[in-house]
Amino acid sequence: MSATPTHLSRGDLLRALGVIVIWGLNFVVMKIGLQSLSPMMLGALRFAAASLPFLLFVGRPALPWRFIVAYGLAQGVGQFGLLFLGLHLGMTAGMASVVMQTQAFFTLIMAATVLGERARPTQWLGLVIAFVGLLMIAGAHGEGARQMTLAGFVLTLGAAFMWAVSNLVARRAAQAGAYEPFPFIVWSSLVPIVPFLLLSAWVDGTASMAQQLAGFDGRAWFAVLFLALLATLLAYSLWTKLLQRHPAGRVTPFSLLVPVVGLVAAMTFLGEVPTPLQWAGTATVLAGMVVNQSGGWRMFVRRQNATG
Repeated sequence: MSATPTHLSRGDLLRALGVIVIWGLNFVVMKIGLQSLSPMMLGALRFAAASLPFLLFVGRPALPWRFIVAYGLAQGVGQFGLLFLGLHLGMTAGMASVVMQTQAFFTLIMAATVLGERARPTQWLGLVIAFVGLLMIAGAHGEGARQMTLAGFVLTLGAAFMWAVSNLVARRAAQAGAYEPFPFIVWSSLVPIVPFLLLSAWVDGTASMAQQLAGFDGRAWFAVLFLALLATLLAYSLWTKLLQRHPAGRVTPFSLLVPVVGLVAAMTFLGEVPTPLQWAGTATVLAGMVVNQSGGWRMFVRRQNATG
């Protein structure tokens, strides 16, 4: 049996940086897609492109259907349905990249209450600090152009919660049996397609759905393919591979860079400029995430010293 790598190789670093860039740009691409497509139609097309072309070549993961369906509903309809709707209703791309990272804290709370997992004191302290930052960001909402709306903020927070729910489903699935990430994400991406189409028919109307498909332009193609192939299939597979090769404490801190890329991308491509209170709230949320991770880093260093 090969030993676990003791350090991140150049290839591992490139994989991690690739995921950071893809997920950071993800929010700007969503905004671009929503210029041509409604939130529910964008959701249906994203997951159709991430699943249908691959079903003939990728075997179903050796897991009970309940895990595949639950993950597809939570991560697909729940997380991205709420996120797309929040972005459509005025959530800025830059702030969305920050608020979505609070899924780590929702996961912490639910893992402690639902799964009975014990959390370190530093994790709870980080949660409190991040909550203060969220209150600061929420207090900086406005209704003008390129300003974050309160409705958009609430919906994005709901999306982060649903991301945490999907994390718990993935943990339960891992307890049920080992599975490869790529087949799991391909087959679970099949689940949200029909719910998104039904929601689009209800919210947009069938005439609007037909009009959106007839007017499918380059922006829509770019957004759907980027979200399906890069943000969903490639980035998820790379990230999971890193977690399989290295301890989580060595890999997860890279996710702290996603909001940095997201904020810079939103300022560069969309002209979004956060308010001073939003900058302060962002810094506070990131500080809470650092505190949340710090206990795990110290434990990892102590284990390394003990085994070295």
